[in-house]
Amino acid sequence: MSETSRPAPPAKVAGLRDLHVPGDPLVLPNVWDAASARLAEAAGFPALATSSAATAAVLGYDDGEQAPAGEVLAAAARIVRAVRVPVTVDFERGYGLEPAELAERFAATGAAGLNLEDSRPATGDLVDAAEQADFLAAVREAAVSLGVDLVINARTDLFLRRPVPPEAQLAGTLERGARYLAAGADCVYPIGAGDPGVIRELAAGVPGPVNVAYGNGKLTKAELAALGVARVSFGPALQRHLYGTWGSAIFSAVASGDNPFAL
Repeated sequence: MSETSRPAPPAKVAGLRDLHVPGDPLVLPNVWDAASARLAEAAGFPALATSSAATAAVLGYDDGEQAPAGEVLAAAARIVRAVRVPVTVDFERGYGLEPAELAERFAATGAAGLNLEDSRPATGDLVDAAEQADFLAAVREAAVSLGVDLVINARTDLFLRRPVPPEAQLAGTLERGARYLAAGADCVYPIGAGDPGVIRELAAGVPGPVNVAYGNGKLTKAELAALGVARVSFGPALQRHLYGTWGSAIFSAVASGDNPFAL
């Protein structure tokens, strides 16, 4: 890392890790720039997450690693600088970076953690579980070699991509979750799992903290806590709701000659 790099302080990383408590989940609003991060921090959240899709949108790209890695890392660094709380970054599957380069460049943002997913963004193909575990282990090893700690949230996409029959999704996710934790991940994110019974089994069967998506609010925070969830995130949903509900109305009002401040 360069002399100007500022990895997250160990205490900040440890603080983020300690917030992952099954039954008392860390709620992470997914932000997309420094301004939204400051709004979320002001609301009292103890940590923040980014969304790859939401970040890509403000950078002018589609989701799925279409944004250049350098721009995503620069955006992450700006968010980290704008707030005092720990930030964890949705880094898709690493934007094609090898583990050593990924760890070094990511640590330089000052972010305390990152998401890494197990399907290929360009194709949607699921990565072999052993291959993904090796990748996660290599990222962890590279970070340790730099003297850097990171909270790794291992996203697994069996429920999202559905490459196997429904009856195999739960068992496959449990297997992947155990592999990824053993490889050095701190938390497992079975994105797309929304059924309460399935979430309960995942929280009980994965040997570590489980992250679920809030989705459209079908389950409340209290209900997710009762299922044993340790982390709740929103992906790009907050940005899309904000822009879709207010952004389109404001610009439509201006275009039609109405007062946008009267909405």
